[in-house]
Amino acid sequence: MAGRIPQHFIDELLNRIDIVDLIDSRVPLRKAGRDFQARCPFHEEKSPSFTVSQTKQFYHCFGCGAHGSAISFLMEYDHLDFIEAIKELADKAGIALPSTEEEHTHKAVDKDLYGVMEEACNFYRQQLRSHADGPKAVEYLKGRGLTGQIANDFGIGFAPPGWDSLLKTAGGSRQREAQLATTGMAITKEDGRHYDRFRNRIMFPIRDRRGRIIAFGGRVIDNNDTPKYLNSPESPLFHKGKELYGLYEARQAQRQIDRLLVVEGYMDVVALAQHGICYAVATLGTALTTDHIAPLYRTTQEVVFCFDGDRAGRDAAWKALDIMLPELNEGRTARFMFLADGEDPDTLVRKVGQEAFELEVKNAVPLSTFLLDNLLQQVDMGAIDGRARLVELVRPKLAKISNAVFRHMLINALATRIHINAQELLQLLGEKSAPVNQTKRPRQQQHNIESRKLSPIRTAITLLLNHPSLAQSAGDPQRYLQLAEPGIRLLVELLELALNNPHINCGTILERWRDRPEGKHLSKLASAPVYHTTDEGLEMEFHDTLRLLDRQRVEQEHERLRRKSETGPLSQEEKRKFTQLLSEKHALAQPSNNR
Repeated sequence: MAGRIPQHFIDELLNRIDIVDLIDSRVPLRKAGRDFQARCPFHEEKSPSFTVSQTKQFYHCFGCGAHGSAISFLMEYDHLDFIEAIKELADKAGIALPSTEEEHTHKAVDKDLYGVMEEACNFYRQQLRSHADGPKAVEYLKGRGLTGQIANDFGIGFAPPGWDSLLKTAGGSRQREAQLATTGMAITKEDGRHYDRFRNRIMFPIRDRRGRIIAFGGRVIDNNDTPKYLNSPESPLFHKGKELYGLYEARQAQRQIDRLLVVEGYMDVVALAQHGICYAVATLGTALTTDHIAPLYRTTQEVVFCFDGDRAGRDAAWKALDIMLPELNEGRTARFMFLADGEDPDTLVRKVGQEAFELEVKNAVPLSTFLLDNLLQQVDMGAIDGRARLVELVRPKLAKISNAVFRHMLINALATRIHINAQELLQLLGEKSAPVNQTKRPRQQQHNIESRKLSPIRTAITLLLNHPSLAQSAGDPQRYLQLAEPGIRLLVELLELALNNPHINCGTILERWRDRPEGKHLSKLASAPVYHTTDEGLEMEFHDTLRLLDRQRVEQEHERLRRKSETGPLSQEEKRKFTQLLSEKHALAQPSNNR
Protein backbone atom coordinates (compact mmCIF):
# COMPACT_ATOMS: atom_id res chain seq x y z
CA MET A 1 0.00 0.00 0.00
CA ALA A 2 1.45 3.37 -1.04
CA GLY A 3 1.85 6.16 1.50
CA ARG A 4 1.34 6.16 5.23
CA ILE A 5 -1.45 4.31 7.00
CA PRO A 6 -3.55 6.89 8.89
CA GLN A 7 -2.86 6.98 12.62
CA HIS A 8 -6.55 6.83 13.48
CA PHE A 9 -6.78 3.51 11.58
CA ILE A 10 -3.85 2.02 13.55
CA ASP A 11 -5.47 3.20 16.81
CA GLU A 12 -8.79 1.64 15.87
CA LEU A 13 -7.11 -1.59 14.76
CA LEU A 14 -5.23 -2.01 18.05
CA ASN A 15 -8.42 -1.27 19.99
CA ARG A 16 -10.14 -4.17 18.22
CA ILE A 17 -7.31 -6.68 18.64
CA ASP A 18 -6.66 -8.37 21.98
CA ILE A 19 -2.92 -8.99 22.24
CA VAL A 20 -3.50 -11.94 24.61
CA ASP A 21 -5.65 -13.76 22.02
CA LEU A 22 -3.16 -12.95 19.27
CA ILE A 23 -0.10 -14.21 21.11
CA ASP A 24 -1.91 -17.18 22.68
CA SER A 25 -2.76 -18.42 19.17
CA ARG A 26 0.99 -18.76 18.52
CA VAL A 27 2.55 -19.12 21.99
CA PRO A 28 0.32 -20.78 24.66
CA LEU A 29 -0.07 -18.42 27.63
CA ARG A 30 -1.00 -19.13 31.23
CA LYS A 31 -2.54 -16.72 33.74
CA ALA A 32 -0.12 -15.22 36.26
CA GLY A 33 -1.86 -12.69 38.50
CA ARG A 34 -3.18 -9.83 36.41
CA ASP A 35 -1.02 -10.78 33.43
CA PHE A 36 -0.18 -13.83 31.32
CA GLN A 37 3.13 -15.66 31.02
CA ALA A 38 4.98 -18.05 28.73
CA ARG A 39 8.48 -19.10 27.83
CA CYS A 40 9.81 -16.42 25.53
CA PRO A 41 9.45 -17.30 21.82
CA PHE A 42 12.43 -15.08 20.97
CA HIS A 43 15.16 -16.77 23.00
CA GLU A 44 15.85 -20.08 24.73
CA GLU A 45 14.90 -20.18 28.42
CA LYS A 46 13.95 -22.75 31.05
CA SER A 47 11.55 -20.66 33.14
CA PRO A 48 8.98 -18.21 31.75
CA SER A 49 10.01 -14.56 31.71
CA PHE A 50 7.76 -13.49 28.83
CA THR A 51 4.80 -11.44 30.15
CA VAL A 52 1.72 -10.22 28.28
CA SER A 53 -0.47 -7.52 29.81
CA GLN A 54 -4.10 -7.45 28.72
CA THR A 55 -4.57 -4.07 30.39
CA LYS A 56 -1.62 -2.44 28.69
CA GLN A 57 -1.94 -4.47 25.44
CA PHE A 58 1.82 -4.86 25.65
CA TYR A 59 4.30 -7.76 25.95
CA HIS A 60 7.73 -7.77 27.53
CA CYS A 61 10.42 -10.39 28.17
CA PHE A 62 12.59 -9.81 31.23
CA GLY A 63 15.10 -12.28 29.81
CA CYS A 64 15.95 -10.87 26.38
CA GLY A 65 14.18 -7.50 26.47
CA ALA A 66 11.75 -8.19 23.60
CA HIS A 67 8.69 -5.95 23.94
CA GLY A 68 5.98 -4.17 22.02
CA SER A 69 2.40 -4.11 20.79
CA ALA A 70 0.42 -6.61 18.73
CA ILE A 71 2.03 -5.10 15.62
CA SER A 72 5.54 -5.57 17.02
CA PHE A 73 4.80 -9.18 17.95
CA LEU A 74 3.69 -10.08 14.42
CA MET A 75 6.73 -8.34 12.96
CA GLU A 76 9.08 -10.33 15.20
CA TYR A 77 7.32 -13.69 15.42
CA ASP A 78 5.93 -13.97 11.87
CA HIS A 79 8.87 -12.07 10.33
CA LEU A 80 6.61 -9.44 8.73
CA ASP A 81 7.34 -5.84 7.94
CA PHE A 82 5.17 -3.07 9.39
CA ILE A 83 2.69 -2.90 6.49
CA GLU A 84 2.36 -6.69 6.34
CA ALA A 85 1.66 -6.82 10.09
CA ILE A 86 -1.03 -4.15 9.73
CA LYS A 87 -2.65 -6.11 6.91
CA GLU A 88 -2.58 -9.32 8.95
CA LEU A 89 -4.27 -7.63 11.92
CA ALA A 90 -6.80 -5.91 9.68
CA ASP A 91 -7.76 -9.28 8.19
CA LYS A 92 -8.08 -10.73 11.69
CA ALA A 93 -10.24 -7.81 12.82
CA GLY A 94 -12.36 -7.93 9.66
CA ILE A 95 -11.74 -4.33 8.66
CA ALA A 96 -10.53 -3.03 5.31
CA LEU A 97 -7.36 -1.02 4.91
CA PRO A 98 -8.05 2.58 3.86
CA SER A 99 -6.79 3.36 0.37
CA THR A 100 -7.30 5.83 -2.44
CA GLU A 101 -8.76 5.09 -5.86
CA GLU A 102 -5.24 5.38 -7.28
CA GLU A 103 -4.03 2.74 -4.83
CA HIS A 104 -6.91 0.44 -5.80
CA THR A 105 -5.81 0.75 -9.44
CA HIS A 106 -2.19 0.11 -8.49
CA LYS A 107 -3.18 -3.00 -6.51
CA ALA A 108 -5.20 -4.35 -9.46
CA VAL A 109 -2.23 -3.87 -11.80
CA ASP A 110 0.14 -5.55 -9.33
CA LYS A 111 -2.28 -8.44 -8.86
CA ASP A 112 -2.32 -9.01 -12.62
CA LEU A 113 1.49 -8.97 -12.75
CA TYR A 114 1.74 -11.51 -9.92
CA GLY A 115 -0.68 -13.68 -11.88
CA VAL A 116 1.57 -13.44 -14.94
CA MET A 117 4.57 -14.56 -12.91
CA GLU A 118 2.67 -17.48 -11.39
CA GLU A 119 1.57 -18.59 -14.85
CA ALA A 120 5.16 -18.39 -16.10
CA CYS A 121 6.33 -20.52 -13.17
CA ASN A 122 3.70 -23.16 -13.89
CA PHE A 123 4.74 -23.17 -17.54
CA TYR A 124 8.43 -23.70 -16.73
CA ARG A 125 7.67 -26.49 -14.27
CA GLN A 126 5.48 -28.24 -16.83
CA GLN A 127 8.20 -27.91 -19.46
CA LEU A 128 10.70 -29.60 -17.14
CA ARG A 129 8.44 -32.66 -17.15
CA SER A 130 7.12 -32.71 -20.71
CA HIS A 131 9.34 -30.82 -23.19
CA ALA A 132 11.52 -32.87 -25.52
CA ASP A 133 14.63 -31.17 -24.07
CA GLY A 134 13.36 -31.55 -20.49
CA PRO A 135 15.42 -34.70 -19.81
CA LYS A 136 18.61 -32.70 -20.36
CA ALA A 137 17.55 -30.30 -17.63
CA VAL A 138 16.54 -33.16 -15.34
CA GLU A 139 19.88 -34.89 -15.84
CA TYR A 140 21.70 -31.64 -15.06
CA LEU A 141 19.79 -31.28 -11.79
CA LYS A 142 20.42 -34.91 -10.86
CA GLY A 143 24.09 -34.40 -11.65
CA ARG A 144 24.13 -31.59 -9.09
CA GLY A 145 22.71 -34.00 -6.52
CA LEU A 146 19.17 -32.62 -6.45
CA THR A 147 16.07 -34.77 -6.06
CA GLY A 148 12.68 -34.22 -7.61
CA GLN A 149 11.34 -33.31 -4.16
CA ILE A 150 13.77 -30.45 -3.59
CA ALA A 151 13.17 -29.19 -7.15
CA ASN A 152 9.46 -29.19 -6.39
CA ASP A 153 9.97 -27.41 -3.04
CA PHE A 154 11.78 -24.55 -4.79
CA GLY A 155 9.52 -24.55 -7.87
CA ILE A 156 12.43 -25.20 -10.25
CA GLY A 157 11.51 -25.41 -13.93
CA PHE A 158 12.90 -25.31 -17.45
CA ALA A 159 12.73 -22.57 -20.09
CA PRO A 160 12.88 -24.44 -23.42
CA PRO A 161 14.83 -23.28 -26.46
CA GLY A 162 12.98 -21.04 -28.90
CA TRP A 163 12.09 -17.36 -29.09
CA ASP A 164 8.43 -17.44 -28.08
CA SER A 165 7.66 -20.55 -26.01
CA LEU A 166 6.41 -18.58 -23.02
CA LEU A 167 4.75 -15.93 -25.21
CA LYS A 168 2.66 -18.57 -26.95
CA THR A 169 1.42 -19.89 -23.61
CA ALA A 170 1.14 -16.80 -21.39
CA GLY A 171 0.67 -14.19 -24.12
CA GLY A 172 -2.27 -14.24 -26.47
CA SER A 173 -3.10 -10.53 -26.42
CA ARG A 174 -1.29 -7.22 -26.63
CA GLN A 175 -2.13 -6.51 -23.00
CA ARG A 176 -0.74 -9.85 -21.87
CA GLU A 177 2.44 -9.41 -23.90
CA ALA A 178 2.85 -5.94 -22.42
CA GLN A 179 2.55 -7.42 -18.94
CA LEU A 180 5.20 -10.02 -19.75
CA ALA A 181 7.46 -7.19 -20.91
CA THR A 182 6.71 -5.14 -17.77
CA THR A 183 7.78 -8.03 -15.54
CA GLY A 184 10.88 -8.61 -17.66
CA MET A 185 9.79 -12.04 -18.88
CA ALA A 186 9.68 -10.78 -22.46
CA ILE A 187 11.92 -8.35 -24.33
CA THR A 188 10.51 -5.73 -26.67
CA LYS A 189 12.13 -5.46 -30.10
CA GLU A 190 12.48 -2.22 -32.08
CA ASP A 191 9.42 -3.06 -34.16
CA GLY A 192 7.32 -3.46 -31.02
CA ARG A 193 7.14 -7.24 -31.11
CA HIS A 194 8.32 -9.40 -28.21
CA TYR A 195 10.44 -12.48 -27.59
CA ASP A 196 11.19 -14.62 -24.50
CA ARG A 197 13.98 -13.38 -22.23
CA PHE A 198 14.78 -16.85 -20.84
CA ARG A 199 15.63 -19.67 -23.24
CA ASN A 200 17.21 -23.09 -22.64
CA ARG A 201 17.83 -22.47 -18.95
CA ILE A 202 17.08 -24.02 -15.56
CA MET A 203 14.59 -21.61 -13.98
CA PHE A 204 14.53 -20.59 -10.32
CA PRO A 205 11.48 -18.57 -9.20
CA ILE A 206 12.33 -15.75 -6.81
CA ARG A 207 9.67 -15.13 -4.16
CA ASP A 208 9.00 -12.18 -1.88
CA ARG A 209 8.37 -12.53 1.85
CA ARG A 210 4.73 -13.39 1.19
CA GLY A 211 5.64 -16.19 -1.21
CA ARG A 212 4.59 -14.36 -4.38
CA ILE A 213 6.80 -14.83 -7.43
CA ILE A 214 8.40 -11.52 -8.35
CA ALA A 215 11.25 -12.57 -10.66
CA PHE A 216 13.25 -15.48 -12.04
CA GLY A 217 16.85 -16.52 -12.23
CA GLY A 218 17.96 -18.72 -15.10
CA ARG A 219 21.08 -20.91 -15.20
CA VAL A 220 22.53 -22.34 -18.37
CA ILE A 221 22.64 -26.10 -18.82
CA ASP A 222 25.63 -25.97 -21.15
CA ASN A 223 28.50 -24.18 -19.39
CA ASN A 224 29.69 -22.88 -22.77
CA ASP A 225 26.60 -20.67 -23.00
CA THR A 226 26.66 -17.17 -21.56
CA PRO A 227 25.85 -15.56 -19.29
CA LYS A 228 26.02 -18.38 -16.76
CA TYR A 229 23.27 -16.78 -14.64
CA LEU A 230 20.59 -14.43 -15.94
CA ASN A 231 18.25 -12.58 -13.60
CA SER A 232 14.99 -10.81 -14.31
CA PRO A 233 15.54 -7.07 -14.77
CA GLU A 234 14.18 -4.45 -12.36
CA SER A 235 10.40 -4.25 -12.55
CA PRO A 236 7.43 -2.95 -10.54
CA LEU A 237 7.61 -6.25 -8.62
CA PHE A 238 11.35 -6.80 -8.37
CA HIS A 239 14.19 -4.70 -6.97
CA LYS A 240 17.21 -6.96 -6.91
CA GLY A 241 19.17 -4.88 -4.40
CA LYS A 242 16.48 -5.55 -1.79
CA GLU A 243 15.55 -9.20 -2.30
CA LEU A 244 17.12 -12.41 -1.02
CA TYR A 245 16.64 -15.71 -2.82
CA GLY A 246 15.52 -18.53 -0.55
CA LEU A 247 14.38 -16.38 2.40
CA TYR A 248 10.73 -17.35 1.92
CA GLU A 249 11.63 -21.03 1.64
CA ALA A 250 13.81 -20.84 4.76
CA ARG A 251 10.92 -19.39 6.74
CA GLN A 252 8.62 -22.11 5.47
CA ALA A 253 11.10 -24.81 6.49
CA GLN A 254 11.77 -23.52 10.03
CA ARG A 255 9.66 -21.54 12.47
CA GLN A 256 12.66 -20.58 14.60
CA ILE A 257 15.72 -19.67 12.53
CA ASP A 258 18.84 -19.46 14.72
CA ARG A 259 21.06 -18.15 11.93
CA LEU A 260 21.03 -17.33 8.23
CA LEU A 261 23.86 -18.21 5.84
CA VAL A 262 24.30 -15.75 2.97
CA VAL A 263 25.78 -17.43 -0.12
CA GLU A 264 26.32 -16.38 -3.72
CA GLY A 265 23.94 -18.28 -5.98
CA TYR A 266 20.62 -20.10 -6.33
CA MET A 267 22.24 -23.48 -6.75
CA ASP A 268 24.14 -23.07 -3.48
CA VAL A 269 20.87 -22.35 -1.64
CA VAL A 270 19.06 -25.32 -3.17
CA ALA A 271 22.00 -27.73 -2.76
CA LEU A 272 22.35 -26.82 0.91
CA ALA A 273 18.62 -27.36 1.45
CA GLN A 274 18.99 -30.76 -0.22
CA HIS A 275 21.49 -31.63 2.53
CA GLY A 276 19.25 -30.43 5.36
CA ILE A 277 20.73 -26.94 5.67
CA CYS A 278 17.54 -24.93 5.17
CA TYR A 279 18.73 -21.53 6.34
CA ALA A 280 20.76 -20.36 3.33
CA VAL A 281 19.83 -17.32 1.24
CA ALA A 282 21.51 -15.58 -1.68
CA THR A 283 21.83 -12.04 -2.93
CA LEU A 284 20.68 -11.69 -6.51
CA GLY A 285 23.69 -10.81 -8.58
CA THR A 286 24.61 -7.88 -6.34
CA ALA A 287 26.92 -7.32 -3.43
CA LEU A 288 25.39 -6.94 0.02
CA THR A 289 23.42 -3.69 0.41
CA THR A 290 21.92 -1.90 3.41
CA ASP A 291 18.48 -2.92 2.09
CA HIS A 292 19.39 -6.57 2.66
CA ILE A 293 20.12 -6.03 6.35
CA ALA A 294 16.56 -5.45 7.58
CA PRO A 295 15.05 -8.70 6.22
CA LEU A 296 18.07 -10.67 7.44
CA TYR A 297 17.89 -9.42 11.01
CA ARG A 298 14.11 -9.41 11.03
CA THR A 299 14.43 -13.18 10.63
CA THR A 300 17.32 -14.00 12.97
CA GLN A 301 19.97 -12.47 15.22
CA GLU A 302 23.00 -14.18 13.66
CA VAL A 303 24.08 -13.88 10.03
CA VAL A 304 27.01 -15.76 8.52
CA PHE A 305 28.38 -14.48 5.20
CA CYS A 306 30.05 -17.05 2.98
CA PHE A 307 32.84 -15.83 0.67
CA ASP A 308 35.55 -17.32 -1.51
CA GLY A 309 38.86 -17.45 0.32
CA ASP A 310 40.75 -15.65 -2.47
CA ARG A 311 41.58 -11.94 -2.62
CA ALA A 312 38.33 -11.07 -4.37
CA GLY A 313 36.32 -12.88 -1.70
CA ARG A 314 38.12 -11.13 1.13
CA ASP A 315 37.67 -7.76 -0.56
CA ALA A 316 33.93 -8.49 -0.84
CA ALA A 317 33.88 -9.43 2.85
CA TRP A 318 35.61 -6.15 3.76
CA LYS A 319 32.94 -4.20 1.86
CA ALA A 320 30.20 -6.20 3.59
CA LEU A 321 31.84 -5.44 6.95
CA ASP A 322 31.56 -1.70 6.27
CA ILE A 323 27.83 -2.12 5.62
CA MET A 324 27.36 -4.23 8.74
CA LEU A 325 29.14 -2.02 11.30
CA PRO A 326 26.29 0.50 11.77
CA GLU A 327 23.73 -2.33 11.91
CA LEU A 328 25.16 -4.38 14.78
CA ASN A 329 22.70 -3.27 17.41
CA GLU A 330 22.24 -5.13 20.68
CA GLY A 331 21.86 -8.88 20.12
CA ARG A 332 22.89 -8.89 16.47
CA THR A 333 26.00 -10.81 15.41
CA ALA A 334 27.77 -11.36 12.10
CA ARG A 335 30.41 -13.88 11.04
CA PHE A 336 32.46 -14.55 7.92
CA MET A 337 33.03 -18.01 6.45
CA PHE A 338 35.82 -18.31 3.87
CA LEU A 339 35.98 -21.25 1.47
CA ALA A 340 39.08 -22.97 0.16
CA ASP A 341 40.18 -22.25 -3.40
CA GLY A 342 37.94 -23.92 -5.94
CA GLU A 343 35.18 -24.66 -3.44
CA ASP A 344 31.67 -23.29 -3.25
CA PRO A 345 28.94 -24.24 -0.75
CA ASP A 346 27.41 -26.68 -3.24
CA THR A 347 30.63 -28.65 -3.80
CA LEU A 348 31.70 -28.46 -0.17
CA VAL A 349 28.47 -29.79 1.32
CA ARG A 350 28.46 -32.66 -1.17
CA LYS A 351 32.05 -33.46 -0.23
CA VAL A 352 31.86 -33.27 3.58
CA GLY A 353 28.15 -33.67 4.36
CA GLN A 354 25.74 -31.71 6.53
CA GLU A 355 27.35 -32.16 9.95
CA ALA A 356 30.86 -31.13 8.90
CA PHE A 357 29.55 -28.24 6.81
CA GLU A 358 27.49 -26.89 9.70
CA LEU A 359 30.55 -27.12 11.94
CA GLU A 360 32.33 -24.87 9.43
CA VAL A 361 29.44 -22.42 9.65
CA LYS A 362 29.47 -22.51 13.44
CA ASN A 363 33.22 -21.84 13.49
CA ALA A 364 33.02 -18.92 11.05
CA VAL A 365 35.20 -15.91 11.90
CA PRO A 366 33.44 -13.28 14.07
CA LEU A 367 33.17 -9.88 12.42
CA SER A 368 35.30 -8.30 15.14
CA THR A 369 38.11 -10.83 14.61
CA PHE A 370 38.06 -10.33 10.85
CA LEU A 371 38.16 -6.56 11.33
CA LEU A 372 41.12 -6.61 13.70
CA ASP A 373 43.07 -9.18 11.67
CA ASN A 374 42.62 -7.14 8.52
CA LEU A 375 43.68 -3.88 10.17
CA LEU A 376 46.76 -5.38 11.81
CA GLN A 377 47.88 -6.84 8.48
CA GLN A 378 48.01 -3.30 7.07
CA VAL A 379 50.53 -1.92 9.57
CA ASP A 380 53.96 -2.80 10.91
CA MET A 381 53.60 -2.64 14.68
CA GLY A 382 57.37 -3.01 14.99
CA ALA A 383 57.89 0.34 13.25
CA ILE A 384 57.73 3.68 15.06
CA ASP A 385 54.82 4.98 13.01
CA GLY A 386 52.92 1.66 13.01
CA ARG A 387 50.82 2.49 16.05
CA ALA A 388 49.85 5.92 14.71
CA ARG A 389 48.91 4.38 11.38
CA LEU A 390 46.76 1.77 13.13
CA VAL A 391 44.89 4.46 15.07
CA GLU A 392 44.07 6.27 11.82
CA LEU A 393 42.81 3.03 10.25
CA VAL A 394 40.68 2.12 13.26
CA ARG A 395 39.05 5.53 13.82
CA PRO A 396 36.75 5.59 10.72
CA LYS A 397 35.59 2.04 11.44
CA LEU A 398 34.73 2.89 15.03
CA ALA A 399 32.81 5.96 13.86
CA LYS A 400 30.42 3.68 11.98
CA ILE A 401 29.55 1.58 15.05
CA SER A 402 26.40 2.81 16.76
CA ASN A 403 26.52 0.20 19.55
CA ALA A 404 28.66 1.83 22.27
CA VAL A 405 29.22 -1.45 24.15
CA PHE A 406 30.44 -3.23 21.02
CA ARG A 407 32.71 -0.29 20.17
CA HIS A 408 34.39 -0.35 23.58
CA MET A 409 34.74 -4.14 23.54
CA LEU A 410 36.41 -3.85 20.13
CA ILE A 411 38.84 -1.25 21.47
CA ASN A 412 39.69 -3.48 24.43
CA ALA A 413 40.28 -6.44 22.11
CA LEU A 414 42.55 -4.32 19.89
CA ALA A 415 44.47 -3.07 22.94
CA THR A 416 45.11 -6.69 23.98
CA ARG A 417 46.29 -7.59 20.47
CA ILE A 418 48.86 -4.79 20.29
CA HIS A 419 49.91 -5.00 23.96
CA ILE A 420 48.83 -1.51 24.93
CA ASN A 421 46.82 -0.26 27.90
CA ALA A 422 43.15 0.03 26.90
CA GLN A 423 42.85 3.44 28.58
CA GLU A 424 45.81 4.72 26.55
CA LEU A 425 44.27 3.45 23.32
CA LEU A 426 40.97 5.11 24.20
CA GLN A 427 42.81 8.40 24.63
CA LEU A 428 44.65 7.99 21.33
CA LEU A 429 41.32 7.36 19.60
CA GLY A 430 39.63 10.28 21.34
CA GLU A 431 37.07 7.92 22.92
CA LYS A 432 35.47 8.32 26.33
CA SER A 433 36.17 5.66 28.92
CA ALA A 434 33.87 2.67 28.85
CA PRO A 435 31.13 2.79 31.49
CA VAL A 436 31.95 0.88 34.68
CA ASN A 437 29.98 -2.36 34.83
CA GLN A 438 27.64 -2.66 37.79
CA THR A 439 27.36 -5.90 39.73
CA LYS A 440 25.29 -8.33 37.74
CA ARG A 441 21.73 -8.69 38.99
CA PRO A 442 18.77 -10.63 37.70
CA ARG A 443 17.02 -8.56 35.05
CA GLN A 444 13.78 -8.32 37.02
CA GLN A 445 15.67 -7.10 40.10
CA GLN A 446 17.60 -4.60 37.97
CA HIS A 447 14.30 -3.26 36.61
CA ASN A 448 13.03 -2.78 40.16
CA ILE A 449 16.15 -0.87 41.24
CA GLU A 450 16.14 1.32 38.12
CA SER A 451 12.46 2.13 38.43
CA ARG A 452 12.94 3.35 42.00
CA LYS A 453 15.51 5.85 40.70
CA LEU A 454 13.14 7.39 38.15
CA SER A 455 12.83 11.16 38.09
CA PRO A 456 9.36 12.63 38.74
CA ILE A 457 8.80 13.15 35.01
CA ARG A 458 9.77 9.57 34.19
CA THR A 459 7.65 8.31 37.06
CA ALA A 460 4.62 10.21 35.71
CA ILE A 461 5.23 8.85 32.20
CA THR A 462 5.60 5.29 33.51
CA LEU A 463 2.35 5.48 35.47
CA LEU A 464 0.60 7.08 32.51
CA LEU A 465 1.75 4.30 30.18
CA ASN A 466 0.41 1.72 32.63
CA HIS A 467 -2.93 3.54 33.12
CA PRO A 468 -3.58 6.26 30.50
CA SER A 469 -6.94 6.99 32.17
CA LEU A 470 -5.01 8.76 34.96
CA ALA A 471 -4.71 11.74 32.62
CA GLN A 472 -8.43 12.46 32.93
CA SER A 473 -7.91 14.01 36.36
CA ALA A 474 -4.54 15.68 35.70
CA GLY A 475 -5.82 19.15 34.83
CA ASP A 476 -4.45 21.25 31.97
CA PRO A 477 -1.15 19.71 30.78
CA GLN A 478 -0.05 22.97 29.17
CA ARG A 479 0.90 24.40 32.56
CA TYR A 480 3.89 22.07 32.72
CA LEU A 481 5.47 23.64 29.64
CA GLN A 482 6.66 26.40 32.00
CA LEU A 483 8.85 23.79 33.73
CA ALA A 484 12.42 23.71 32.44
CA GLU A 485 13.14 19.98 32.85
CA PRO A 486 14.22 17.27 30.37
CA GLY A 487 11.29 15.23 29.10
CA ILE A 488 8.58 17.68 30.09
CA ARG A 489 7.34 18.19 26.52
CA LEU A 490 7.00 14.43 26.10
CA LEU A 491 4.95 14.20 29.30
CA VAL A 492 2.69 17.05 28.16
CA GLU A 493 2.17 15.38 24.78
CA LEU A 494 1.30 12.08 26.46
CA LEU A 495 -1.13 13.76 28.85
CA GLU A 496 -2.92 15.53 25.99
CA LEU A 497 -3.06 12.35 23.92
CA ALA A 498 -4.58 10.38 26.81
CA LEU A 499 -7.00 13.22 27.63
CA ASN A 500 -8.29 13.34 24.05
CA ASN A 501 -8.44 9.53 23.70
CA PRO A 502 -10.06 8.19 26.91
CA HIS A 503 -9.90 4.53 25.81
CA ILE A 504 -6.31 4.49 24.55
CA ASN A 505 -3.94 1.81 25.91
CA CYS A 506 -0.19 1.46 26.32
CA GLY A 507 0.34 -0.58 23.13
CA THR A 508 -1.51 2.01 21.04
CA ILE A 509 0.47 4.85 22.60
CA LEU A 510 3.79 3.18 21.81
CA GLU A 511 2.79 2.65 18.18
CA ARG A 512 2.41 6.42 17.84
CA TRP A 513 6.07 6.78 18.83
CA ARG A 514 7.37 3.84 16.74
CA ASP A 515 9.41 6.01 14.35
CA ARG A 516 10.28 8.75 16.82
CA PRO A 517 13.51 8.97 18.85
CA GLU A 518 11.59 8.92 22.15
CA GLY A 519 9.91 5.61 21.24
CA LYS A 520 12.78 3.49 22.57
CA HIS A 521 12.71 5.29 25.94
CA LEU A 522 8.92 4.98 26.21
CA SER A 523 9.12 1.24 25.54
CA LYS A 524 11.69 0.86 28.32
CA LEU A 525 9.50 2.79 30.76
CA ALA A 526 6.45 0.74 29.73
CA SER A 527 8.40 -2.40 30.65
CA ALA A 528 9.27 -1.11 34.13
CA PRO A 529 7.20 -2.67 36.93
CA VAL A 530 4.90 -0.61 39.12
CA TYR A 531 4.57 -1.34 42.81
CA HIS A 532 0.96 -0.50 43.58
CA THR A 533 -1.51 -3.32 43.14
CA THR A 534 -4.64 -1.17 43.53
CA ASP A 535 -6.01 1.55 41.28
CA GLU A 536 -6.21 3.84 44.31
CA GLY A 537 -2.49 3.39 44.99
CA LEU A 538 -1.59 4.14 41.36
CA GLU A 539 -3.78 7.22 41.28
CA MET A 540 -2.32 8.48 44.58
CA GLU A 541 1.28 8.09 43.33
CA PHE A 542 0.42 9.74 40.01
CA HIS A 543 -1.16 12.79 41.63
CA ASP A 544 1.64 13.06 44.18
CA THR A 545 4.12 13.04 41.30
CA LEU A 546 2.20 15.75 39.43
CA ARG A 547 1.99 17.75 42.65
CA LEU A 548 5.78 17.55 42.94
CA LEU A 549 6.13 18.78 39.35
CA ASP A 550 3.71 21.61 40.11
CA ARG A 551 5.86 22.64 43.08
CA GLN A 552 8.95 22.64 40.86
CA ARG A 553 7.09 24.65 38.23
CA VAL A 554 5.89 27.24 40.73
CA GLU A 555 9.29 27.54 42.43
CA GLN A 556 11.11 27.99 39.11
CA GLU A 557 8.71 30.67 37.88
CA HIS A 558 8.64 32.41 41.30
CA GLU A 559 12.45 32.47 41.42
CA ARG A 560 12.62 33.86 37.88
CA LEU A 561 10.32 36.77 38.72
CA ARG A 562 12.07 37.41 42.05
CA ARG A 563 15.41 37.74 40.30
CA LYS A 564 13.91 39.99 37.66
CA SER A 565 12.48 42.29 40.37
CA GLU A 566 16.02 42.81 41.70
CA THR A 567 17.14 44.35 38.42
CA GLY A 568 14.06 46.48 37.66
CA PRO A 569 10.34 46.94 38.29
CA LEU A 570 7.90 44.20 37.29
CA SER A 571 4.98 44.91 34.98
CA GLN A 572 1.45 44.84 36.33
CA GLU A 573 0.92 41.40 34.72
CA GLU A 574 4.13 40.10 36.27
CA LYS A 575 3.12 41.45 39.70
CA ARG A 576 -0.23 39.70 39.37
CA LYS A 577 1.55 36.51 38.34
CA PHE A 578 3.98 36.83 41.28
CA THR A 579 1.07 37.08 43.74
CA GLN A 580 -0.66 34.11 42.12
CA LEU A 581 2.51 32.03 42.40
CA LEU A 582 2.83 32.85 46.11
CA SER A 583 -0.73 31.61 46.59
CA GLU A 584 -0.04 28.42 44.61
CA LYS A 585 3.19 27.85 46.49
CA HIS A 586 1.34 28.09 49.81
CA ALA A 587 -1.41 25.70 48.61
CA LEU A 588 1.08 23.14 47.32
CA ALA A 589 2.94 23.20 50.63
CA GLN A 590 -0.17 21.89 52.40
CA PRO A 591 -0.64 18.13 52.91
CA SER A 592 -2.11 16.38 49.87
CA ASN A 593 -5.78 15.38 49.96
CA ASN A 594 -4.74 12.07 48.41
CA ARG A 595 -3.40 10.81 51.72
